[in-house]
Amino acid sequence: MISNQILQNTIDGLKAITRVELCVMDIDGKPVAMTLDGMDKCEKPAAEFAKSPADAQEIQGYQYFKIFDDQQLEYILIAQGIGEDIYMVGKMSVFQIQNLMVAYKERFDKDNFIKNLLLDNLLLVDIYSRAKKLHIQTNDKRVAMIVETGNAKESNVLELVRSYFGSNSRDFVTAVDENSTIIVKNLTDGDGRKEIEKAAFGIAAYLEKEHIDNVRIAYGTVVNEIKEVSRSYKEAKMALDVGKIFFDERNIIAYSELGIGRLIYQLPIPLCKMFIKEIFDGKNPDEFDEETLTTINKFFENSLNVSETSRQLFIHRNTLVYRLDKLQKSTGLDLRVFEDAITFKIALMVVKYMKYMESYDFDY
Repeated sequence: MISNQILQNTIDGLKAITRVELCVMDIDGKPVAMTLDGMDKCEKPAAEFAKSPADAQEIQGYQYFKIFDDQQLEYILIAQGIGEDIYMVGKMSVFQIQNLMVAYKERFDKDNFIKNLLLDNLLLVDIYSRAKKLHIQTNDKRVAMIVETGNAKESNVLELVRSYFGSNSRDFVTAVDENSTIIVKNLTDGDGRKEIEKAAFGIAAYLEKEHIDNVRIAYGTVVNEIKEVSRSYKEAKMALDVGKIFFDERNIIAYSELGIGRLIYQLPIPLCKMFIKEIFDGKNPDEFDEETLTTINKFFENSLNVSETSRQLFIHRNTLVYRLDKLQKSTGLDLRVFEDAITFKIALMVVKYMKYMESYDFDY
């Protein structure tokens, strides 16, 4: 069933065109939407008209019409006035609302199908049979995207994203919880990561234009079968979570970019604590001073290149070597040795992961 707000918008638009006052009531005679106050006097006649066999009737200067959904009475439409013009406006309004009900029912059916598809609530045979009934292509290229925001109700974001794609789009926009909006984006054969990122940036820019802040978008890998859409969704969900930990400076992240971060994300916290204790011998990496942390990060950024790192830090090469020697004495790891550098890098990422989990008070 369509919302009361949609009905209100519809009859407001019809009134603007026809200049005829309209009111939609339920079958008990209670107003659902109206263009003019004071229609309560029509409640009793509307309830009686609903029980009558007539599809249209003029009562005390008002034209009453029945609105059906699959031969079931859903609403009573009331048009103020008598005569052929009012009758014609009423019939046109009924036709418009009935078409809206069909369109929204189809969208609801598709939305329900996509939700169950994402959550793995459908058997394989049901996926293909329901997709066929809903006229959804089963072998199109698709990718799942998740949009999360920080300062708006997700219902509002959901409608904004739907309006961004438009009603004729082959993309699906839905939500399975209150925290995020999900897009199952349809792709052409030539579309790849570049096109997906462009779409993501477009969505983010549109939402920011609508004063929605802190927009984060994550997406999974491209799938070629509708049965695989749930996998792309799970990947997007992981990308969103892992991105907050290891790529917090970015608002758009792909599952394929997570690297070792997605492996660390799946480690149990007790194992992480044991690893850190073994690597740093009980020391906390947070105890490193700012100069040491800056040196470490810059050294990794420059792929362990001493000359380039010292140049970018505006220090003498020997000064950098001294800092690395000092770090080696305190940790037992020489960052100039590839294996030690990898161990150190992973350890820092594990610490970052642990701090994130602790900040959200997760149950270990």
